[in-house]
Amino acid sequence: MMDGSQSKPARYHVVDFDQLPGVPCPCGVSHRAFLDLADYPASIHRTEITPGAKAHYHRRLTETYYILQCEPGAQIELDGQTFPVKPGMCIVIRPGCVHRGLGRMTILNFVLPKFDPTDEIPAEGQSGG
Repeated sequence: MMDGSQSKPARYHVVDFDQLPGVPCPCGVSHRAFLDLADYPASIHRTEITPGAKAHYHRRLTETYYILQCEPGAQIELDGQTFPVKPGMCIVIRPGCVHRGLGRMTILNFVLPKFDPTDEIPAEGQSGG
């Protein structure tokens, strides 16, 4: 991550998602940015959703998915209802909403407050690979 200063707090931060390590998650693999910025209230993730994504929810976190790309027929499941998705769509997922992607897709996920792995709860009784 690059910032704008060597001696004082930076007023900007630049990240290259291709340089961030991939982390396994219920959806597939996530590249998480800005977790280390204490004064930034959110984190942003580029996530590759794979077949077999597991349904889960968050107690505190609100996620906003922006669909960057997806295979034909891709869908998102929200509290048991499925919706077709396509690039350019944006979905707000509030705390408590059981969700997962169906089909291959790449999303940009804006997480507020900042992502906390202890707030990622598997959904019991939900299908998923």
